[in-house]
Amino acid sequence: MLFVGDDWAEDHHDVEVMDASGRRLAKARLPEGMAGMTRLHAMIGQALGDDIDAEDVSGRVRIGIETDRGPWVQALVAAGYTVYPVNPLQAARYRERLAVSGAKSDAADAHMLADMVRTDSHQLRPMAGDSADAEAVKVVSRMHKTLIWERTRAGQRLRHALREYFPAALAAFEDLDAADTLELLAKAPDPASAARLSLAQISAALKRARRRDIPAKAAAIQTTLRAEHLGQPAVVTAAYAASVRALIALLSTLNEQVKVLQGQVEAHFGRHPDAEIILSQPGLGTVLGARVLAEFGDDHARYVSAKARKNYAATSPITRASGKKRTVAARFVHNDRLIDALMTQAFSALKASPGARAYYDRQRARGASYNAALRQLANRLVGILHGCLKTGTPYDEATAWSHHLNEAAA
Repeated sequence: MLFVGDDWAEDHHDVEVMDASGRRLAKARLPEGMAGMTRLHAMIGQALGDDIDAEDVSGRVRIGIETDRGPWVQALVAAGYTVYPVNPLQAARYRERLAVSGAKSDAADAHMLADMVRTDSHQLRPMAGDSADAEAVKVVSRMHKTLIWERTRAGQRLRHALREYFPAALAAFEDLDAADTLELLAKAPDPASAARLSLAQISAALKRARRRDIPAKAAAIQTTLRAEHLGQPAVVTAAYAASVRALIALLSTLNEQVKVLQGQVEAHFGRHPDAEIILSQPGLGTVLGARVLAEFGDDHARYVSAKARKNYAATSPITRASGKKRTVAARFVHNDRLIDALMTQAFSALKASPGARAYYDRQRARGASYNAALRQLANRLVGILHGCLKTGTPYDEATAWSHHLNEAAA
């Protein structure tokens, strides 16, 4: 059995190969790409010797690396090695276990990762065997969500800038990243030019954005923009206006690309074989379902039980007990994208599923806060999803919530 530690940097990999006793067999700094991978295969082949069949490689070579993405990792998996993506936090804690001095180097980290998979591989999760289709869904859904987050940040920056020099705009426009708001602010990014906007210009922008009750809204916007407000000196106002134009251009581009990527998310997710089961779950639409699939993956053997899936999702509570003290709390370490999707699903399921509503109301009746009850509902929904994927059957309201629906009826 060989154990390999692979410490990845921006353009190279520090690699160490050791045997079952912890003795170093080889070490090297390898370049990124085909040349480095070829040398790694040669190092492992030399350490294994000539008496090993290619089919036995997966059982004889275990590799620890602090990432689960990229062509290098895919090449390791394709070569048949058992790859353990090690969480950087786990690696840091293990490093402290070996040396408390705080010393760190790439070569030392490669040694630490090799020793980690040698002694603690039974505590680590091997690389999941997700399909290429699931990986494609992950790529587009993550970027779609990232652009939405970026749009929110840009909108907050725009709001902050307007508050500093143009408070009338905040009073006139409710949604700063809406198409009509961006169009009007691009035409009139300062109080003086905004006050000169005609009803026809405002109405045309509202019409292109498909707003209702356009005459009344246009009149209200014009009145607000022409009212007296505190302002800044002309030179400062001009500087803010230039900044706002840049933010408006950024928001317009983000709006456009969010729509483009949403189409890609729908296309890739619609082709996945698990899409039908995921879409049958209460509270999950195409975009949200794609995010759930992307973060859970589609390797059905990855989670040995519903509990394992819940723990990975971080919807299940964590217990800390010492002596007479015992606390139960939400998990602090989690996948932000996954927990965001699952909590959104739980909120949507309150209207879509009577069973989910009854379960949530029961938690609230027991004294749970809104967020705690919603997290418990999300945890329950993860278990239901696991059962549906395991059996290959769509969601059924009566089967999923029979006990809770009967209690609610009683």
